[in-house]
Amino acid sequence: MPDSRSFPKIRPGAIIVLLLTLVGNRLFADGTELASIFEQVGKRHGVAAENRIRAWRNLIRASAYWSETEKLQRVNDFFNHARYMRDRDTWARDDYWATPIEFLTKDAGDCEDFSIAKYFTLKEMNVSVEKLRITYVKALELNQAHMVLAYYATPTATPIILDNIDKKIVSAAERTDLQPIYSFNVDDLWLARSKTTQLKAGKANLLGPWKDLNLRLANQQL
Repeated sequence: MPDSRSFPKIRPGAIIVLLLTLVGNRLFADGTELASIFEQVGKRHGVAAENRIRAWRNLIRASAYWSETEKLQRVNDFFNHARYMRDRDTWARDDYWATPIEFLTKDAGDCEDFSIAKYFTLKEMNVSVEKLRITYVKALELNQAHMVLAYYATPTATPIILDNIDKKIVSAAERTDLQPIYSFNVDDLWLARSKTTQLKAGKANLLGPWKDLNLRLANQQL
């Protein structure tokens, strides 16, 4: 179940989310640096956490010859095995956007963490970020803010939704329980005019939880 807090504020005339500076970087290095990451995870978070990180790395490596449909399904299934947990219980903060490694070390997170982890993993699998949008929605049946990952096969296609509540990947047209608010990826921000129509609202900026997330991800702080 998503958090009951209100939707993040969007300033009229100056809509702001974050821009990731990680374009071109890879989630995993090779050789000694990669071994060091695994070692750090094991020492700090235990063998189970280290095994989850290794399984994630292996998932990404195995994806080279998969279709995008298979990548979406496998990534959605992989992360949806984690537990839902509010930021206050996981991180002792009201709002914290975890890196994929942080998420996997806890094996728990809220809707932002599920969506962010899926986004970065698919990006690492060479799915174009132009097809991926992290999307804030209202979960109508729960009357709460929620986040999902939307995949657009083409720029004008109706997206399909990767969600940690309803774990079956379906078209946004079938998700009558979700009302889109806005969405973003590494480059741009869109405001939702309807379930299928988005209005580009400009470029994202290095502010807020995305900036903090980017710094931790770039430095592989575990």
